[in-house]
Amino acid sequence: MLLTIILASAIILLVAYKSYGGLLARLLKLDASKTTPAVELADGVDYDPIDWKFLLSQHFSAIAAAGPIVGPIVAGMMFGWLPTLIWILLGAIFIGGIHDFGSLVASIRHKARSIAEVVREHMTRRSYLLFLTFVWIALIYIIVAFTDIVAGSFVGNITLENGQQVSGAGIATSSLLYLALPVVMAFVLRWTKLSLLTTTLIFLPLVGAAIWFGQYLPLDLAGGLGLSDLAAQKVWVVALLIYCFVAATVPMWILLQPRGHLGGFFLFAALIAGALGVLFSGSEIQYPAFIGWNVPQGAGVATLFPILFITVACGACSGFHSIIASGTSSKQLRNELDAKKVGYGAMLLEAMVAVVSLSCVMILSKEAVADLGGKPNFIYALGLGRFMEVFGIPASFGVLFGLMAFTTFVYDTLDVCTRLGRYILQELFGWQNTFGRYAATALTAFVPLFFVMQTATDASGAVIPSWRVFWPLFGASNQLLAAIGLLGITVWLHRTYRAKWVWPIAGVPTVIMYIMSGWALLQYVTRGFVTSSGFTLPTSFVPWVALLLIILAALLLWEAVKVFRKNDRLNVGAAGVPPVTT
Repeated sequence: MLLTIILASAIILLVAYKSYGGLLARLLKLDASKTTPAVELADGVDYDPIDWKFLLSQHFSAIAAAGPIVGPIVAGMMFGWLPTLIWILLGAIFIGGIHDFGSLVASIRHKARSIAEVVREHMTRRSYLLFLTFVWIALIYIIVAFTDIVAGSFVGNITLENGQQVSGAGIATSSLLYLALPVVMAFVLRWTKLSLLTTTLIFLPLVGAAIWFGQYLPLDLAGGLGLSDLAAQKVWVVALLIYCFVAATVPMWILLQPRGHLGGFFLFAALIAGALGVLFSGSEIQYPAFIGWNVPQGAGVATLFPILFITVACGACSGFHSIIASGTSSKQLRNELDAKKVGYGAMLLEAMVAVVSLSCVMILSKEAVADLGGKPNFIYALGLGRFMEVFGIPASFGVLFGLMAFTTFVYDTLDVCTRLGRYILQELFGWQNTFGRYAATALTAFVPLFFVMQTATDASGAVIPSWRVFWPLFGASNQLLAAIGLLGITVWLHRTYRAKWVWPIAGVPTVIMYIMSGWALLQYVTRGFVTSSGFTLPTSFVPWVALLLIILAALLLWEAVKVFRKNDRLNVGAAGVPPVTT
């Protein structure tokens, strides 16, 4: 049955790409004869037109990261795999697809400027500032959630079915070696005459060796410093945030570019291994298809509506994608027709990643999931290890590969988020000098430290991983970012085309994402400010952040309403649309 579900999902996504993706391309009037900004403004630095195959790979790597792994696994554990699967497929096709596709096309129609700049042109400067503030807060929570998950990989052990153990401290060693290798690779490329191909062929086997070697020289902070696993995890959190600071400030050729190059091979190798493993392993579904509409979560209860829709962010719809599509991808798009492949196609590919990740839960029993502590990175690694056994690869190495692949994906996310956070603060405060660059980076990298260092407990008072508290808030903020991104796309489409199709294609997804994300955030607000004894001021930061996000999103919505009303009075046509100012 698992094989049937995976194949059916792939067919559904392929048909959607051909049919609905083709409809969107016609409605947006993609034109191969139009000169794209990448060609018109080509400078070899920021604007650099490349073939769609390479751009698709780059864009896909940037948007995928660990999101389509963590979200589906967590949602599948909470509510069962069936509702999770349905949301992944429908969300990616009808909501995430138009969000990513629309962001990319809107950007290339505005000289490859960001979606925030599109909002400023078609709404107001106030909208632009609100949008940037919202994006920065969302980026902070992405860093918070993923940093804690990765740090959790570096402590404790995983016991396999054959009794063999995989050391978290060994994963830490492998991870540090993996970060060192790209730096060495960068200097080899810069100081020698070796080609990129030759250098890659040298360093890829070294990455494999690092995965294997780490288990023989584990960097065990808990044992070496006499710390508990929880305390050791907090130390790793600090180390990872320091990495974020460094990665966002050093020249890109030293770390980000070579690490991204090597990391891309991890991404595709993990996808191929997982997909082929599902096809040939003969694994059966053990996890329940549906668990319930209301399930325990932390000290409260999570309801399927709306929590499912904010838990599975990447893989169905993600506001982060609009930042990538309009930030870097639009500056490299050679032909307008390629926007469908890159914008819509990559979103559906990510949905397939989410489906494969969900299958790692489906093949486990509830007891096996509980034994792994419900950690999505461990569940993904164990599932990938089982799939790789089909090819005669030992399960222990498969698990190691899965954990390293997961960590690599997260490094991609942390790098991009910290750098984007720096750009936003520099733009908001005008910090364009050297001090501003370091100050903006430090704020983006170390503000998350306050949140991750909090100790969270469940209803019984037992300590739970911090990411379990942060993930729903991250998901809600990310999905609300998607809502305001869709809002900007809807305003642009309305002012440009003045067509009825804008409302079902973009308007309805905007409303859905506003309702689901706002509903989820409102739950956090009411739980924090209203108790059985009446109104109270919460000591937890979660209700306060949720309230701030709701206010920002409401203000943006009001700005959009004013634009719609002003457009109706002015009866602005499709051509020569003037920007609306305050």
